[in-house]
Amino acid sequence: MSKAAEMAKTSAKGGFHLLWGLVASTVISSIGTIFIGNLLGDTRYGLYTIAMVAPNLIATFRDWGMNTAMIKYSAQYNAENKCDKIRSIFAAGIIFEVALGLLLTVVAFLLSGFLATLYNEPELPPLIQIASFTILTGALLTTAQSAFVGLERLELNSITIIFQSIIKTAVILLLVLAGFGPLGAVLGYTIAFLMAGIIGILLMWTLYRKLPKPANNKLEIKSTIKTMFNYGMPLSIATIVGGFQTQFYNFIVPIYVSTQLMGNYGIANTFVVLITFFASPITTILFPAFSKLDAQKDCETLKNVFQFSVKYASLLVVPVAAIVMVLSKPGIGVLFPNYPEAPLFLALLAISHFLTAAGNLSVGNLINSQGQTRFNLKLALLTSAIGFPLSVVLISQFGIIGLIGTAIVAGIPSLIIALIWAKRNYGVTVDWASSAKILLSAAAASAITYAAITYIALSNWASLIVGAIIFLAAFMLAILLTKAIGKSDIENLRSMLGGLGPLRRPINFFLRIIEKVMNTLRL
Repeated sequence: MSKAAEMAKTSAKGGFHLLWGLVASTVISSIGTIFIGNLLGDTRYGLYTIAMVAPNLIATFRDWGMNTAMIKYSAQYNAENKCDKIRSIFAAGIIFEVALGLLLTVVAFLLSGFLATLYNEPELPPLIQIASFTILTGALLTTAQSAFVGLERLELNSITIIFQSIIKTAVILLLVLAGFGPLGAVLGYTIAFLMAGIIGILLMWTLYRKLPKPANNKLEIKSTIKTMFNYGMPLSIATIVGGFQTQFYNFIVPIYVSTQLMGNYGIANTFVVLITFFASPITTILFPAFSKLDAQKDCETLKNVFQFSVKYASLLVVPVAAIVMVLSKPGIGVLFPNYPEAPLFLALLAISHFLTAAGNLSVGNLINSQGQTRFNLKLALLTSAIGFPLSVVLISQFGIIGLIGTAIVAGIPSLIIALIWAKRNYGVTVDWASSAKILLSAAAASAITYAAITYIALSNWASLIVGAIIFLAAFMLAILLTKAIGKSDIENLRSMLGGLGPLRRPINFFLRIIEKVMNTLRL
């Protein structure tokens, strides 16, 4: 338990560093999106959204598992005090990513005309050509961020994403106001990726210089690429299949859906980031944390860390997903009154995040961390075998709603199989009773909130504020009454969050309030 507690404290600190970066970058990006979405309108914003689909689709073939391998081996070698090997990991990763990124950028650029004809939009070719460069610049950025995650220097990761958001928001706004329309939006997005990639590589260089040199003072690039590739190949195929699957959905949607609805869907997706504020740091920190453990040597620690990760991730992600769902209409209505379909799309997009309570954020990281990438490949192939035909049927019949439904349904069988396999091989399992209580608490709070804001009939701003207050109070009371958390959880949270420096005092103050409520209710 002491090892698990120490890992939890380190992960919580890293997660906090990533969280403040996500919050700051998203606030900046959201301000830009509000102005850009209203300046462009739903049709031209739809063109901007469509232009990014093809490059994103092609970019799924860039990685081949090298970024994941960078994270795994950097974390593993750091834990084993073999830091001299990390230099070769960094060098091998950036060489591979940049070479392949350059090749795929050329491919996307040359295919821009053909891709544009599929959507029958004459304005698309130059937009896709400019967006193609994000494949190469994205290689720089993701390689650097993988290095930061592997060494648990997530504050550097936050610096890059904040810088990217500032540049993207400023440049896109200037170009759109100057009359460049969707072209200005795509150009600003591409410039932001380039600048953030350069900053990321410079920060990565500062970490590289501090690492000890190998004994023979030579980098083992070829052998390191081979090691990383052998680990990452099955995972890369799984990532490519999964990424291609997602982009395939986005690729065929404009064939059946108007640019107006695509604009509404794009706005809804920008609000989903409110959930990823909490989901992304969790998924990011869990992989290096699990990579430090050996399932054979650290069996009990692995069980504890896995169960804690599911429970405490659910306490964060599930209520956030629920409040986004129940307040989707006033939330979007405040900022984007001319996007009438966006609230429904946002509410549906939030549903998939409830799977956090079933271990959706944890089990994949656990399997990959133990080197079982071939098994994850099988799961990805199963998801695709269900998703591809299902998407064609549902999207052609129901449009955006069919797209969202496909994304939710296709992955559930793989999640079930992964949980069964993890229990059989590692003895880890989800605390199902706790997860059920958290889901029940979120459902009860959502029902109370929805009834209140519907009955009172307030303005969008008032509904948003009052609804948030009602939901938070109702959820907090519900998790105490259902005993979703107990006094032992309070102590665990206090220990985990004890390394957050100045934030420790307000966190302890909040935890003491919860303890007093528990004592008052005799829970």
